[in-house]
Amino acid sequence: MSAVLKNIGIIGAGQMGCGIAHVSAAAGYRVHIYDLSQDRIESGLATINGNLARLVTNGKMTDEERKATLSRISGSADVNDLAPSDLVIEAATEDESVKRKIYSQVCPVMKPEALLATNTSSLSITRLAAATDRAERFMGIHFMNPVPVMKLVELVRGIATDEKTFTAAKEFVGSLEKTVTVAEDFPAFIVNRILLPMINEAIYTLYEGVGTVDAIDTAMKLGANHPMGPLQLADFIGLDTCLSIMQVLHDGLADSKYRPCPLLVKYVEAGWLGRKSGRGFYDYRGEVPVPTR
Repeated sequence: MSAVLKNIGIIGAGQMGCGIAHVSAAAGYRVHIYDLSQDRIESGLATINGNLARLVTNGKMTDEERKATLSRISGSADVNDLAPSDLVIEAATEDESVKRKIYSQVCPVMKPEALLATNTSSLSITRLAAATDRAERFMGIHFMNPVPVMKLVELVRGIATDEKTFTAAKEFVGSLEKTVTVAEDFPAFIVNRILLPMINEAIYTLYEGVGTVDAIDTAMKLGANHPMGPLQLADFIGLDTCLSIMQVLHDGLADSKYRPCPLLVKYVEAGWLGRKSGRGFYDYRGEVPVPTR
């Protein structure tokens, strides 16, 4: 555990927030999850319990460790319950206006010395920090999905982030047995700057009729040794998230090579967002996923 951080606040009981809560509690931290509805919190806690139970079944954790981890996690729909946190990690939707609104509500209840971090996968850390009352104590701690499985965390400093904040964040991530990579504050950082244009290009390859969904994913799995095809991966990430990251790249770097594929836009407009909505480049409503093109 970190020497300076003991209580971790998490904003958002979605997939990312619950994953961060899971690994933080497993490492010995007290964790409090805040979300707007108690239903979302209950659902998130059930997901964490299920994931921990799977680790017990696989022999990677004892049942005592599972119970101890769960006992360190609490949740509520009252923002004031984040007050004891030494570090608050915002894991809300990838929408800058939503994040800014959250900071305006959360900063007044936080301890003056507490650190605030965002799990954004693409937005400017410097710009988000400017919407808080603690730009020196604000930075990006970008976990990969699914958090309990993925070993990498990108640390991103804003222009105002001080060295003590960075050191504390690095120590915290190390205590979770994750590997740190340091990225500069440019749109989409390192992983998504490389990964999302590849996914976008795979969608263009489909859009232009070069190959079918199945052909493209098989080609990249067997021809490039990727564990998952790019279209399958896009569905896993969420096509709305893929589109928002491509828009951040296109707007932030003003280069036509980052133009989102029109087919990606069409799927998002249709509400076909991938696995979470039941349809994307694959249809997940039956026993086995079936390509939609």
